[in-house]
Amino acid sequence: MRRSERLKVVLAVEERREQEALEQMAEARRQVDDQQARLEELNRYQAEYREQMRAGRQGPVAVTRLQAWQAFSAQLDQVIRQQEQQLAQVRRVFDSRRDAWRAAWERRRGMENYIDTCRRQEDQEQSAREQKLADEAAGRAFARRRR
Repeated sequence: MRRSERLKVVLAVEERREQEALEQMAEARRQVDDQQARLEELNRYQAEYREQMRAGRQGPVAVTRLQAWQAFSAQLDQVIRQQEQQLAQVRRVFDSRRDAWRAAWERRRGMENYIDTCRRQEDQEQSAREQKLADEAAGRAFARRRR
């Protein structure tokens, strides 16, 4: 069996690894998108809440109510900071998975290129063998004619 044919097993393994890395990267991308959407939702809610606070302060406001608004606003700020940290974490995971996919892609492409090189070399060797056999046959035919 030709070397290029035997290497197809290795190529199949590299293709499977690349596909797995691609699926992991896609899942990480979905998580980034989900966390980004959640952060945007929290920011919209915070903006709406602050607008309600401003609208509610048109007239006199009880101190307890103002304190409750401020406490809730502080809690909302904390939740947003936590969400930003969560988003940063899933982005790091995505970046790592993207790097892993790129490495797998490069390994697969490298194997494909190596197999192509082996195939060309095998074809050249086969052509050289065939040419040698043809030359030997022609030499024998020439020697028979001379006798």
